[in-house]
Amino acid sequence: MTGRGLARRSAPFALGVLLALGLASANAQQSRWTLTGSCYCRAAGELRCVADQTEDQCKHRCAQDLCDDWFWLERRPCWNWGYGG
Repeated sequence: MTGRGLARRSAPFALGVLLALGLASANAQQSRWTLTGSCYCRAAGELRCVADQTEDQCKHRCAQDLCDDWFWLERRPCWNWGYGG
């Protein structure tokens, strides 16, 4: 078998391996960079907060709780709306 014949046969295999590795690393990178934060929900005039939620979890939670308004703040804990003292 000549060098060109071997290269033609192995090129599709090598390309498939590279694509599989790229997709696997993209999934790992996505889970690595998933941010959590505080999820605020306003329902019946009361503002409630749940900490350590992703944005998707916050959307889902607020849809279940029938929030009138909601927002998500990444990488922040819930704030108690006071400074103490």
